[in-house]
Amino acid sequence: MVIVIAAAIFHMNHTEDCLILRNGKAGNILASYPMEEGGEFSVRFMHSVNKSPVEDRYRIENGEIMVYETVYYNFGAGVQTELEDGQTLTYGEDGSMIISGFHKVISDLAYNVSPVYDHILNVHGEEISLRQLCGEDRFVTFQYEKGKK
Repeated sequence: MVIVIAAAIFHMNHTEDCLILRNGKAGNILASYPMEEGGEFSVRFMHSVNKSPVEDRYRIENGEIMVYETVYYNFGAGVQTELEDGQTLTYGEDGSMIISGFHKVISDLAYNVSPVYDHILNVHGEEISLRQLCGEDRFVTFQYEKGKK
């Protein structure tokens, strides 16, 4: 009960711009991270079909969450196989494939935290286990909110 009340007070009174993670079904705040315009974060997970890491990278632009790059190591269902206009493919020293040049608003960013493989949020250089944050097999939404100044 105390956590719910604290989250409600934060939501009503926060003065910083924040990346906010919510339980996708109930909508309650699971965590918030101060983040300014131009701030970046990523989510890394294991691809369920090809069993290799995928990392989606995001940036705050014009007050919205934008995907700007994705990194993966193998092809599989749901992995991009063709470049769109303005996108480039480069290879990392570790053999990764890096597609950049996205400039797409993700207004409904959400992940279903896998009971098999964890999802790792990287924000401000800190790695956060989404499984530990919200439990297994949970739907987590990401939103960017401007603080009340």
